[in-house]
Amino acid sequence: MIQKVFSRLLVVLFVFGLTLDADAQRRKKKNKKNAKTTQVAKPKPKPKPKKGAIQPYGKVVTKDMKTDDGLFKVHSKDGKYLFEVPDSLLGREMLMVTRIAKTASGLGFGGGKTNTQVLRWQKKGKKILLRVVSHTVVADTVLPVHKAVVNSNFEPILFAFPIKAFSKDSTATVIDATSLFSTDVKPLGFPQARRRAFQISRMDKTRSYIERVSSYPRNIEVRHVKTYFANRPPSNGSVGSISLEMSNSMILLPKVPMKRRYFDERVGWFARGQTDYGLDAQKSKTVTYLDRWRLEVKDEDMAKFRRGELVEPKKPIVYYIDRATPMKWRKYLKQGIEDWQKAFEAAGFKNAIIAKDPPTKEEDPDWSPEDVRYSVVRYLASPIPNANGPHVSDPRSGEILESDINWYHNVMTLLHNWFFIQTAAINPDARSNSFKDEVMGRLIRFVSAHEVGHTIGLPHNMGSSVAYPVDSLRSATFTKKYGTAPSIMDYARFNYVAQPEDKGVALMPDIGPYDKYAIEWGYRPILDKSAKDEKETLNSWITSKANNPMYRFGHQQVINIVDPSSQTEDLGDNAITASTYGIKNLKRILPNLEEWTTEDGKTYNELRTMYGQLLGQYNRYMGHVSSNIGGVYEHYKAVGQDGAVYTHVDKTHQRNAMKFINKELFATPKWLIDKNIFDKVQYSGSGERIRGLQVNTLNRILKLGRLARLIENQTLNGTKAYTILSLMGDLRRGVWSELYNGRRIDAYRRNLQRAHIDRLGYLMNVKSQRRAPNFGAYVKQTRVNVSQSDIKPVVRGELKRLKRDIRAAISKSPNTITRYHLQDAVDRIDDILDPK
Repeated sequence: MIQKVFSRLLVVLFVFGLTLDADAQRRKKKNKKNAKTTQVAKPKPKPKPKKGAIQPYGKVVTKDMKTDDGLFKVHSKDGKYLFEVPDSLLGREMLMVTRIAKTASGLGFGGGKTNTQVLRWQKKGKKILLRVVSHTVVADTVLPVHKAVVNSNFEPILFAFPIKAFSKDSTATVIDATSLFSTDVKPLGFPQARRRAFQISRMDKTRSYIERVSSYPRNIEVRHVKTYFANRPPSNGSVGSISLEMSNSMILLPKVPMKRRYFDERVGWFARGQTDYGLDAQKSKTVTYLDRWRLEVKDEDMAKFRRGELVEPKKPIVYYIDRATPMKWRKYLKQGIEDWQKAFEAAGFKNAIIAKDPPTKEEDPDWSPEDVRYSVVRYLASPIPNANGPHVSDPRSGEILESDINWYHNVMTLLHNWFFIQTAAINPDARSNSFKDEVMGRLIRFVSAHEVGHTIGLPHNMGSSVAYPVDSLRSATFTKKYGTAPSIMDYARFNYVAQPEDKGVALMPDIGPYDKYAIEWGYRPILDKSAKDEKETLNSWITSKANNPMYRFGHQQVINIVDPSSQTEDLGDNAITASTYGIKNLKRILPNLEEWTTEDGKTYNELRTMYGQLLGQYNRYMGHVSSNIGGVYEHYKAVGQDGAVYTHVDKTHQRNAMKFINKELFATPKWLIDKNIFDKVQYSGSGERIRGLQVNTLNRILKLGRLARLIENQTLNGTKAYTILSLMGDLRRGVWSELYNGRRIDAYRRNLQRAHIDRLGYLMNVKSQRRAPNFGAYVKQTRVNVSQSDIKPVVRGELKRLKRDIRAAISKSPNTITRYHLQDAVDRIDDILDPK
């Protein structure tokens, strides 16, 4: 019984155990399941943002970035640059000025402007576009034609930027601007014409990078280094490339453009033009307006201004002197700037132009000459012997926004050489290799004033110096009152006319009568009149001075000199008389050149340099005189003014110019042949120096355009003209005088005579007139169809006449070398007239 009970108990316990085990297993599984359901789920990783997706500001602009806050914020890190463009600047126009900041030999000079264009930021979907705006073709927005103008001037897209983020307050857009400057965006890099010249194929990204980006209140300044593969680099050819640092200045243009002042060619001014389809005219018309600073009368001073009292402008023109400028030259640069105050007083303003020292780093650590709010005379440690005065202006109105005068250290070398060669004959202060500081300072002041003239809107006025009679330049009374030219914007340089007995005479120009007149014409406010309505007043100001040569403007000419009264480096109203005085002074300098240029224990390098300068000055005199042959005066006039615009140079004056050249240059200038100097500065080449001077002038006289004008002059004016036949005869008798007087022909003259034959041969064989380089209005080129003009028949006849005269002289040759030379000359002429 007990055993049965025990057996049953064991069964029960076993079953119970199995049940307990099953329950435990179920509970365990349930607990695991419950544990799974009650456990906190781990967050799934967020998907990475799609490429190009707009991200939160903090993800894009990180805390480890450096931020420069100005026109807009620039964030940078590790060569990456983010622009934070405010919505308020979207649609605003900005001027992008591209310059070469740093360069290598043969690639231009630092500070040289290469491109200017107007840009506009625009938001388009998820992108920011940078568009190029053109102001060359316009029409008033209220006119129906405006829509047609817009449709024909679609703004091209310079660059497109994906939007990276929006600012925290959603008032600005963040873009990555790195590629705009690190890739080869051609309008922002080396200009296309220069790329062709050096055979540039592409940019090398591995050697190109952004140097820095700086943000100022009104501009963004970017410096980036570009390296290009080049087949014809001008220097360092072994590397097969060129590298240079580019500067891009993005300048915010004013919301309201300044009132224009319209251009008139009778007053010299830098200007710009637009084709305006909105004018009441039966054709498209270009309107041209001045580049000038915004000088305005304060509201509280209007009554004073109307009464004729001088007033200070709302905002004066201020120039700062670069911190790098040596202290001893600063005052002279400042004087040159403020010399223009008297010109602005003629326009009704006092203290209109001011020179200042820059703040020290302690006073203003953020002050920078790159800030467009500051115009600066930049002192550059460069071997370039020059200075220049560029400016940046608003293409919509001509308002000058900023200007930096580039002052290269070696401009002092240029000043020394000019002053020495042009004044040492009468001026002891100029007789040394190094001038006293006060002498060099005065020269610096002169050039400073000239360059400032460019920055306030005035171009060169090469027609200025001809206003003064030559002999007046020898008068101390006259020159102290008027200077050596009516305009400091002429290349009048220094007074080479004055002779040793002319005591107290002025040696250089100052701000003159023309300068004051031009500044008044361009800057005096004409109140209560629109730009169009003030034209009548401006015209009256011109006509009131029209018959006074002191107020004449003559533009600069290069390559071809057509108007001999508008030349560079000349003085006075008669080039023959002025050059005669100049040569007298050179003859006084030459015997003293060694004494004035050498020092014990030093080389003869300065003697060599200054002898070369003396020859250069002599060559200028020959150019001044020879340009009168075939010359045509140009005097700008408007309808209603008496007299012609173009007038041929007087017949007698042209003939006298040819006589001067024959006497002073073609009859060998043996006074230039100084054996003492040659023995110290060269082992050979004395003959070549003289030959070079003679050939340069000979070829200038026998230019196609000059000969064509002589023919035209005779056609128009008959016996009143100096004809091409008269020129050919006068030239032949001067160059070949030995044929007619039986004298022996020396080496210098033989060289000249062969050059004469060569030039006649060129005129016989030239197929077409070579096109002059494109320098715009600076180049005047007389068009001539060579094969159908009288030039070749006249030259052929002259060669035959010359051949006959040479043959007649051969038998009378005074020596063997003369006979050989004449026989060779006949053969040369035969080869031209009857080429084998």
